[in-house]
Amino acid sequence: MTVEISQEPWAAFDGLLGVEVVETIGDGIGSLAFLGRCSTEDNQDPETSRGWQYGNAHKFVEPLGGVIVEEFFDIGQSRSVPWERRPEASRLLAALKDKDRGWNAVVVGEGTRCWFGNQFSLIAPKFAAYGVDLWVPELGGKFDSRNPSHKMLMSVLGGMSESERQHVQARVRAAMDAQVVNDGRHQGGRAPYGYTVVDAGPHPNPRKAAEGYRLRVLAIDEPSAAVVRRIFAEYLTGEMGDRAIANGLNRDGIPCPSARRPDQNRHRLADGWQGSTVRAILENPRYTGFAFFGRWTRQEMLLDPEDVGAGHVVRFRKAAPDRVVRSRKSS
Repeated sequence: MTVEISQEPWAAFDGLLGVEVVETIGDGIGSLAFLGRCSTEDNQDPETSRGWQYGNAHKFVEPLGGVIVEEFFDIGQSRSVPWERRPEASRLLAALKDKDRGWNAVVVGEGTRCWFGNQFSLIAPKFAAYGVDLWVPELGGKFDSRNPSHKMLMSVLGGMSESERQHVQARVRAAMDAQVVNDGRHQGGRAPYGYTVVDAGPHPNPRKAAEGYRLRVLAIDEPSAAVVRRIFAEYLTGEMGDRAIANGLNRDGIPCPSARRPDQNRHRLADGWQGSTVRAILENPRYTGFAFFGRWTRQEMLLDPEDVGAGHVVRFRKAAPDRVVRSRKSS
């Protein structure tokens, strides 16, 4: 059997399944809320991301008489985070209960930006319960819970969103690994004690340089570097352990890392040198002169194993040795 596919392929699919889609009637869609999201994990620019998503949504509903009257746009939120834990998406869910909210439909700029995995199946019933329509560009119209092709496509979009996120993470990690191996580049985060982060000129990526990004590299901070050399020298004598070295530094009134750089150690107490602080310096391979990356890895764990819908939280764990990369040359 062959079917001529028009400019609206899902209309042809509906015909194959024998589903009759109800057309929009009356004066148009009316007032809608716009929902969008962008993440910083793949270096998205929030203003640009919001602009094209809002533009897509506006072009989608404007010819149908739709007017966007309120916006909900999450910034820096991974798509894997459930709606209830995204500030703006959570605010939208709360607004569903308000009879005076001023809109009776929600439009998104791109479905894969808003739903991940099985999230749509958990969210759509809430919209239906409060009589709020969902307009999704990938559907070519509003979601119809009675239309099996719509349910199938939204399930596919959730899977595509999950796959896209995994590909982004893999590409970013591969690029960062290559930068460390080939160039010894510092990949961000707090500078190790004994180093400081300095400006090294425009970013080597032309696009990022045009946007004003700068290359940041590690440079030796001589006052604290002298302390690092002292720690290694005392340890290599074989006569002093972690605590003995820490006690000597405290007796000499040498500020500990959190006291020297409180701006980058707000999570620590500036209460002097500890044996664990000395041990962390001795075990940090960066002091060999080589650049290392990936010693710690992000792991997503269920927030509540009894409630999978609550989503995951990120925890950092020491990575397996085969996941750690080292620069080819020392610096």
